Amino acid sequence: MIGIGPGSPDYLSKRVYDIFKTVDAVAGYTTYIDLIRPLVKDKHVISSAMTREIERVQAAIDIALSGKSCAIVSSGDPGIYAMAGLVLEICKMRKINVVTPYSRETALREKATLAVEIVPGIPALCSGASLLGAPLNHDFAAISLSDLLTSWERIEQRIEAAAKADFVIVLYNPKSKRRQRHLETAQKIILKYRDKNTPVGIVVNAMRKGQDVRIVPLKNLHEATVNMQTTVFIGSSTSFEYIDFMITPRGYGGKYSGDIL
Repeated sequence: MIGIGPGSPDYLSKRVYDIFKTVDAVAGYTTYIDLIRPLVKDKHVISSAMTREIERVQAAIDIALSGKSCAIVSSGDPGIYAMAGLVLEICKMRKINVVTPYSRETALREKATLAVEIVPGIPALCSGASLLGAPLNHDFAAISLSDLLTSWERIEQRIEAAAKADFVIVLYNPKSKRRQRHLETAQKIILKYRDKNTPVGIVVNAMRKGQDVRIVPLKNLHEATVNMQTTVFIGSSTSFEYIDFMITPRGYGGKYSGDIL
């Protein structure tokens, strides 16, 4: 499983490049495959639309079990709202003996029928944060507003808990054609615990074509143009805006103010 980060070749790890050179097949969501198309043009490619994840994973596993190598690509990191969990769940369901490159037990290696490696990538919360400055410099919580796999009731509970605990909140999947009001509902919940002028960073297409980065007050979040390629960073009570940056202080100023500030 490979994380391609934002998808730009400039932000792929050397390990990802090495795998693409040697792998037999590549599987992934069509949009993500398109981002890396020049790197996999000579490979057998399995691509399909959103909601076809199980089919893609099953096909990739079958290729690997046939003796060939297959890379399953995810944007960002494969273990964050992505495919690593599904791959391992299906391996467990199919009772496949899996080994990782880091397995130490010889017996496990001898019995394994499938080798699995999870290659990290830059997640959206990191790429977006780097463009904003330092919004995640202290404790934060990441929440997806997609209720396709998680009930909206549970999502609301998590938003409430994170807001009450004064975490910086990173929102994934803030709005889609089907979900037009979820972000506004999240805003109303958070406004119960945050000042209306709390800075909110909005990053669209981080490190991709069409990139847009802006900071708005929490009270205006419902007016912002966002989509599924947007990551939203809602500041904590200590977050602040400085020039074009959004900053959440770690606390050094309060502890060492006599030495630094």
